[in-house]
Amino acid sequence: MPDLIEPLVELIRRTSTDLPPDVEQALTAACEREAAGSAARGALEAILQNVELSRRNSTPICQDTGTPIFYVRHPAGWSTRRLREQIRAAVAEATQRSYLRPNAVDALTEKNSGNNLGEAFPTIHFEEIEGDELIVDLMLKGGGCENVGAQYALPNSTLGAGRDLGGVRKVALDAVHKAQGQGCAPGILGVAIGGDRGAAYYASKETLFRKLEDTHPDPQLAALETRLTEEANQLGIGPMGFGGQTTVLGVKMASMHRLPASFFVTVSYMCWAHRRRRMVVRDDAVIYD
Repeated sequence: MPDLIEPLVELIRRTSTDLPPDVEQALTAACEREAAGSAARGALEAILQNVELSRRNSTPICQDTGTPIFYVRHPAGWSTRRLREQIRAAVAEATQRSYLRPNAVDALTEKNSGNNLGEAFPTIHFEEIEGDELIVDLMLKGGGCENVGAQYALPNSTLGAGRDLGGVRKVALDAVHKAQGQGCAPGILGVAIGGDRGAAYYASKETLFRKLEDTHPDPQLAALETRLTEEANQLGIGPMGFGGQTTVLGVKMASMHRLPASFFVTVSYMCWAHRRRRMVVRDDAVIYD
C-alpha cells in the first residue's frame, strides 16, 4: 500500500479552502435571484467573495472547519488499519498547516487535543469494493449545521405527519423551519427515510456527497426532492436567516428498510459552506474532484 499522507493532506486542503463548483454555481444563481440591495443579496455577495478569497489564499472557507468525515472505498487486500493511520496522520498535519482548525474536544475533560485527533475523531467509514481504485470522499461538517439536524419518529401527531411520503415532507419542512438562520442558510438537506436511529444518520450524511444537479433514480424520491426544495424556499427564511428566496440549495434523499414498529425520518442539515471533495488513487496517479 502506498504512502498517502501527503495526497490526503492535499485532499483536506482542497476540501477546506475550495468550494465545489456545483455549490458555488448554486450560490451564484441564488444571489442573482435576490433583490438588489436586499440583506439576502448582500449576504450571498459576501459569501461568494469569501469563497473566492479562500480559494486564492488557500485559507479555510469557514472558521469552523468542522468534523472531518471520510468515506473510504478500498480494493480487496488493503489494510484498513494502515489507511486509518495515514488518514489520522494527514489530519494532524493539515491542522499543523492551518487547513483545519483544532476542533477535537474531549467531552469529559473539555480539553482540546490540539491536532484534530481524538476518540472517533475524525470519523472514518470503510467499504471494500471491486477493482483496483482507492476512492476517498471527505466532507467537513461544521457545528452550526450539525446542531440543527433532526430525527423524527412517524407518526407525529403534533405535525399531522403519517407514515408516508406526505409525513416525510411535513417533518423535513419542520426541520428547515426550526433551523431558521442557525444552520447558516442557504443549506442542503440530506434526508434518510427508515433504518434505525444510527444507520439513518449515517445515510442522511452520505446523501450529501451527491452533486446538487443530479437526479434520484427513484421517481418518487426525485419528485419529493424537487418539491421539498421548492417549498423550503417559500418559507422566507433566506440566506443566513435574513429573508429572501433561497433557504435551501437542494435536497438529497435516501430510503432504507426499517422495522415494522419504527418509521424514522432523519435530516442532516449542511450549511452553505458545503465542503466535500473526492480523491481517487489509480495505479501511481492521484486524481482530485
